[in-house]
Amino acid sequence: MKYTKLGNSGTVVSALALGTWHLPGSGKYNENKVENVDGEEFNRIFKKCYDLGINFYDTSNIYHGRVEENEKHIPETGNSEKILGRAINGIERETLVIATKVRGPVGNFPNSEGLSRKHIMWQIKESLRRLNIDYVDLYQVHWPDKNTPIIETLRTLTHLVDIDLVRYIGESNHDIIDIEEFINDSKVYNLDEIITLQEPYNILQRNIENDKLKIAKKYKLGILAYVPLAQGLLSGKYLESGRGRSEYVPELLKLNIKHKNKILKLLEFSKERGITGTQLALAWLLKKSEMEEIPIIPLLGITKLSYVEENLEALNINLNMEDMKYIDEISFK
Repeated sequence: MKYTKLGNSGTVVSALALGTWHLPGSGKYNENKVENVDGEEFNRIFKKCYDLGINFYDTSNIYHGRVEENEKHIPETGNSEKILGRAINGIERETLVIATKVRGPVGNFPNSEGLSRKHIMWQIKESLRRLNIDYVDLYQVHWPDKNTPIIETLRTLTHLVDIDLVRYIGESNHDIIDIEEFINDSKVYNLDEIITLQEPYNILQRNIENDKLKIAKKYKLGILAYVPLAQGLLSGKYLESGRGRSEYVPELLKLNIKHKNKILKLLEFSKERGITGTQLALAWLLKKSEMEEIPIIPLLGITKLSYVEENLEALNINLNMEDMKYIDEISFK
């Protein structure tokens, strides 16, 4: 395993992290017609990742593991935290770096979502209970809450650090103007600063390079790159069927059609290199981290034990500048 820093902190994390938005499915459905997670398979995946040196795990208070987080599935919120909590039971806590998030709806009543002091103070305790741990290493604001002033959110997050429930704070899915406000308010009011940005980033989705990558470089923030395979598209496995995650992420099928020619060229290139499309996509992000001189950590969404070693082999692939230039030519067409 290779290691890097968690943003601009001194904490060391694996160069690849395991995410929990998309977990193995059991093929069985609950009373709400939501597929149950195969907890045993996830335990096997977790153990394999842990044994191979992955120490960084990302989740959220609203993840279920099989459905996209939204108000229709409130009964399933927190399921991923529970599953991860069971997987890490018995593991020495200080060998793990655990990240989770807050913002989304966990009920159908006022204050059941958002980034207010009331909601955050409630949800950190709920997350810790589900994870069965005493503190979270990285607590992230999942997306904006226009009803709550950023300074209120930031003061609350700083308080959580002060009372030792959280080690570091980060953001996810915010506009650049909000990120700048987080940074500026931290400096002006002497509050804790965000150290990471969790954003969608892959060969096909590169909007982060327009602005957020620049601010990350300026302040040495880490990038937690979610959907590093464009939700599986870059593996090539959805080219024919268009199924898989598109069953509950409808826009995925549209992306598959839109980028089909790019994906085919990338798969042809990876075949010439003797690697898989998955490995190419992850190696590309790791090379971008080296080029930009900031930690860029892909969040892996692994649903089968057999995928673990394929994903981790990307650490041994060194793309050169000619490779990166060629991938750019494909990506920007």
